[in-house]
Amino acid sequence: MLEQVKHNMETISGVEIYPIISLLIFFGFFVGLAFWVLSYKKDKIDEMSQIPFEEKQF
Repeated sequence: MLEQVKHNMETISGVEIYPIISLLIFFGFFVGLAFWVLSYKKDKIDEMSQIPFEEKQF
């Protein structure tokens, strides 16, 4: 089965660009996520960390 997939992929013109695009999307996502996490405000993180300890009032 792998031989069939490999053969089909070889017949597609321009297929070599897809792994590069996938890597760039993957890398960009995690760089963006790291930037978002590192730039998050400390007071907001402290506020959210106290949510499990608050008593629910209905």
